[in-house]
Amino acid sequence: MATQPRSFRRGLPRIPGGDSWPAVVAAVTDAAGPVIADPIFPDLAVVVDPTPAAVSAPASVRAEAWNDAGTAPRSPRQGLPRVAGGEPWPAAFAAHPAAAGIHGDVEETAAAVPARRMGLPRAATTAASQAVAAPVAAPTTPAATSVDPAPHPLLPSTRTEQPEIAAQPTPPPNRDGRFSRGRWARAVMSGVGLMVAAGMVVALTRWFLSAKFMQDFLATYPGEYELPVGAPAGVPTWLGWQHFFTVFLMVLIIRSGLGVRTEKRPALLWSPRNNSDRKISMSLWFHQALDILWILNGIVFIVLLFVTGQWMKIVPTSWTVIPNAVSAGLQYMALDWPTENGWVNYNSLQQLAYFATVFLAAPLAIASGVRMSHVWPKKATRLSRAYPIEWARAVHFPVMIYFVVFIVMHVALVFATGMLRNLNHMYAGQDAVSWDGFWIFAASLVVIASGWIAARPVVLVPIARLFGKVSRG
Repeated sequence: MATQPRSFRRGLPRIPGGDSWPAVVAAVTDAAGPVIADPIFPDLAVVVDPTPAAVSAPASVRAEAWNDAGTAPRSPRQGLPRVAGGEPWPAAFAAHPAAAGIHGDVEETAAAVPARRMGLPRAATTAASQAVAAPVAAPTTPAATSVDPAPHPLLPSTRTEQPEIAAQPTPPPNRDGRFSRGRWARAVMSGVGLMVAAGMVVALTRWFLSAKFMQDFLATYPGEYELPVGAPAGVPTWLGWQHFFTVFLMVLIIRSGLGVRTEKRPALLWSPRNNSDRKISMSLWFHQALDILWILNGIVFIVLLFVTGQWMKIVPTSWTVIPNAVSAGLQYMALDWPTENGWVNYNSLQQLAYFATVFLAAPLAIASGVRMSHVWPKKATRLSRAYPIEWARAVHFPVMIYFVVFIVMHVALVFATGMLRNLNHMYAGQDAVSWDGFWIFAASLVVIASGWIAARPVVLVPIARLFGKVSRG
């Protein structure tokens, strides 16, 4: 059966700047056997020789028949290397039909090779590999007329069939916040480890303090020194009220500061009446408003502190404060509390802690907060260059962490070293062991919790509108 050569439409090049693909366009000439048409590319056909002897003939006989057909072996275009820095693949593509097939035991003929290069299905390729290919017309393009002087065997494929592995179901992530058994176990073990470490610290400190030289040290420096003559005794009422206001404002300042730090997109904005373009978030306005109240309360506290002479109880007046503070710290670590007499005098460790909080941490918080607030003048170029905002940010947050640690340790020691007497000193203004100060302290906690809950837009917006304009973000 004679067929007319048909051209095969070529597609885009496989590499930038290359020839159209496929490089070789096959055409079917006079064929002795039936023509197998490709269902995907109708213009491409494979001629199958129906003679069974041709299939069962030895490879050498089929090679001679193929050479007698008068067709020259063609060298397909090589592709990219399979490994980095390697040779183009395949390195030596065979045109000899008797070479070993790409699939090992299946031998591919010269007609099967161009079929594979042109993207035939594996079924059509296998059918063609079981027959003797019919002669094909010589290629007409110059790129397709190259002839290999010595045919090379086909490279065996390293592709193997991999068994399908069933996907293992992954457990859903724990998003409800509940602890698993492993987390509970780790938490319990961590707690036990901390308790064991604390017990070892207490035991080592007690052993250290039992030495003769440390006994002499404790006798010389019991943990406190005598105050100057004329130092007042007791806790006045104004100091108790100042203490309550300071705690109330500090709790809300820490809450609002954390809100400002974690806020992504503010829902409400506040701007002063005389400058509508300068807007800040409602959270930042609330934080700064609390800061102003805290500063005013601190000014009143400092003035009354020096007027009444109470400053001598929290300002060191002797260098012996340092060894006495070391002595008090060691006694705390040994769980052998130093003598507490806060109605008259604080121990040296308390004195240093109060002094650092009032005269160091508070000014640092104010100076860094003002630099980051909207009250800082934008046109003060030299002042801003001398005091960069990055310095203020590097100081402000650590100072807040210090206040949190101080409050936690202060409350813990108040409860551990005589709760009723200590609360009476600060809240009831009396040096006695009764429940009066405790109930006043409990009422102050209710007020602080109410302020925490009330710090919401429904309460804050009407107050903010008294001092500026509130708009949606």
